[in-house]
This record gives sequence, structure tokens and C-alpha cells, in this order.
Amino acid sequence: MQYIWLIWSLMLVVIWVLVYFFQRSKAERREMFIVSVWTSLLGLTEPLFVPEYWLPPSLFNLALRTGFDIESLIFAFAAGGIVFVLYQLTFHKKHQQIPKMSRHSSRHRFHYVVVLLVPVIILVLFIATKLNPIYIFIIAGIAGGLAAWYCRPDLGKKMIISAGLFLVLYYFYFLTLIALVPNYVTAVWNIKALSGILITGIPFEELLFAVTLGFYWSSVYEHLTWRRIKNNTE
Repeated sequence: MQYIWLIWSLMLVVIWVLVYFFQRSKAERREMFIVSVWTSLLGLTEPLFVPEYWLPPSLFNLALRTGFDIESLIFAFAAGGIVFVLYQLTFHKKHQQIPKMSRHSSRHRFHYVVVLLVPVIILVLFIATKLNPIYIFIIAGIAGGLAAWYCRPDLGKKMIISAGLFLVLYYFYFLTLIALVPNYVTAVWNIKALSGILITGIPFEELLFAVTLGFYWSSVYEHLTWRRIKNNTE
């Protein structure tokens, strides 16, 4: 069981590699890699989840001893890049830069507010509530996603579809973990602190996380870089 978290994370990297090489251009691969690198930093939030949400055996027992682990960085790297490109890859879409003159919509004045909203909500909920960290991140991600959608309505379709696509991918990916070690979920996740709902053995919170990540994270790159999805007619 010591290396299951590592093996499972590396399996997601295999999916990432396949998706990466399906990209049609060097520019698209570069975008995917950049998003993955930045997303990997989310792995540094692991001490917030250990042991309140789960306590996975990890390399060098880092999770148990420090709260940090190498596997979280690997998992976040792969998940972020996959979420980012699923929509474009599935529907053969490309990015294009938004002209500066088109960035002055009344809603765009909330651009920086939207960027900062998620970390602010996370901080406030950690200080003001006793919610399990997974619920705090889900609430913050949904709120941040809705705010991004309001500020950038053109991204709404991508965000909703990306949430569905990543949910389906993550569901079947999680089933591989259950197949590898049937009792891993009950041994590692803090089920008593959660809803206790298991869907085909998968904690309900994990599926909510997948939807939230797909919904929110699929919009971040475009929002920060003033890019949009190019229509096929353009």
C-alpha cells in the first residue's frame, strides 16, 4: 500500500502524456505544459487535507511526517493540464487572443476580483468555519467559477462541458484505484469526517472535486491571458 498513491498519480501522468501528444501544435503543447506546471503548485496545499480529509501512505512517509508529499505535486501537474485541454481536444477548438479594444466590457472590470476570489474565500472559510478542507475548496472553486463565468460569459460553455468531461474521466480513473486496492478508500480517506456517501466505492466528495476542478480550472488560463476559444467559423 506504500506506493499506491505514487502509482495512481503516475497513471494520471500517462494519461497526460497521451493527451499532450494529441495536441496539434507546439503552441498548444506549450500552453498545456505551462498550465500543468502552475497547477502542480496546488499540490503544496496537501497539508490542509492531511489528516482531516485523508492520510495516504506516501514516499518516505512524507504525508504522515510533514503533511506534504511528492505524489500531490505529480497528481496536480497531470490533472491541471488535462482539465485545461479536454474541451479543446474533444471539440477541435483553438485559442485566439482577445483584442485590447474588446477588453473594456463593463464585466471585465471585475477581472482582478475574480482572480483573487478563490484564495480569499478559502482563507475566510478556514478562519471562520470548521468545514472539512475538501468542502472549503469545493465552495471556493464553484464561487470562483461562477464569478469567472460572469466576467467572461464566452467561457461558460467550455466550463460546463469541461466539468462533465473531467468528471467522466476522473470517475473511470478512480475505478482503477479501487481495482488496484479494493480497501484503499476505507483505509485512507477520513470517511467519518465526510458525507459517508460512496458511489461505486468512490467518495462523493471526490466526484464533487472533479466537477469543481473541471468547471473552475478550465477557465483560469484564458481569464489570466485574455484568450478565448476560437469559433470554427472564424
